[in-house]
Amino acid sequence: MLVTVVLAWGVTWPVNKVLLETLPPLWMSALRSAIGALVVPRRADVPVLLSITLLHMVGFVVLTAFGLQLVPTGRSVVLAYTTPLWVAPGARLFLGEPLTGRRIIGVVVGLLGLVVLFNPLAFDWEDGHAVLGNLAILAAALLWAASIVHVRGHRWHATPFALLPWEMLLAALILVPVAFLVEPVPAVAWDARLTGLLLYSSLPGSALAYWAVPTAGRHLPAVTTSLGLLATPVVSIIVATLWLGEAPTASLIVAVVLILGGVAIGATGDRARPA
Repeated sequence: MLVTVVLAWGVTWPVNKVLLETLPPLWMSALRSAIGALVVPRRADVPVLLSITLLHMVGFVVLTAFGLQLVPTGRSVVLAYTTPLWVAPGARLFLGEPLTGRRIIGVVVGLLGLVVLFNPLAFDWEDGHAVLGNLAILAAALLWAASIVHVRGHRWHATPFALLPWEMLLAALILVPVAFLVEPVPAVAWDARLTGLLLYSSLPGSALAYWAVPTAGRHLPAVTTSLGLLATPVVSIIVATLWLGEAPTASLIVAVVLILGGVAIGATGDRARPA
């Protein structure tokens, strides 16, 4: 399930970057939630449903969409996946998960890879739009970290699959009215390419991934889940390089090695407690 999420979301970031050339952030988020809700619904647990929907599907998605308009794809996905930095202390504080040596090393190595890729020393801190975009994405990472911790600590009565339609529906019910209020209805020239991109962002990139990530989170420690998700920026950057023409650099190669190394160190050797 964790590998499914990494592959689905790894491609979703470049797809969303292309979609944002045509659709405003709120409308893109609203449309993908509405399309992803087209699954047979069943009732589920309200607390975790609200947590996943409000913190991740609405908060994270909208903030990253705004940030993605102002920040290049590679930097955006790197900032969004600083999540383990916030999950590790949260899981220790709220769930009592031990910060073992392997987890600490895995987090440090993985985040070091993100720092190499982000390269804050080369960042233009006087660019107000870029700073705003980066802050939005960092705030999104905090919201997602809170959702991961809640998913791990929640006492589940229904399955993530049963929750999924209600999450997508609630996200659509929130985002569609907000989109109407905040942004004008976009004049979009729909064609096969744009429709295909939106369907990918909505189904594998939303419905499938939002089912797989809480399923993985129920059976893996929160830190292990967040570390495993660090592989997503690697997939996104590879896809962006091949598809969007972003040339690979030495820092990119070093960052990929560090990120995958952190995942391998931190996600192995743990025995997950039963969900």
